[in-house]
Amino acid sequence: MDLQYQLKAGSYYLYDMRETPSAVTGERRFKLKTDSVAIAFDRYTGEVQQHGNPTRIHSWATMTRRRLRAAGNLAQANDIIVISGPLPVEELNKCLWVRGYVQRLFKRLATLPHGKLQYQSPSSFRRAA
Repeated sequence: MDLQYQLKAGSYYLYDMRETPSAVTGERRFKLKTDSVAIAFDRYTGEVQQHGNPTRIHSWATMTRRRLRAAGNLAQANDIIVISGPLPVEELNKCLWVRGYVQRLFKRLATLPHGKLQYQSPSSFRRAA
């Protein structure tokens, strides 16, 4: 639970919660700022391999697959899956905190709401007068 994503002003910020907040601002320094997030994981074990900026994660996955295939590990190379996009921040953090949760997220990916839209309960909508 040391790493945590937060959504601020339409961007994902990654924080290391072990760091102490600044005495002046009261905020932690962010490790990453990106408009969308990618997660690379092992389909068989559900272990998160990498997460962060989609360009970097897709590049990492491509190179890792090439190395594994060159070494004769075809099955292991084919088990690397990358999901990316504007994922809900709560789901994203659960992937980091709960082992194997990313597999559940992957199965529900098509039904997830856009990650940058904040949920509003129906009672909070105003009626037009």
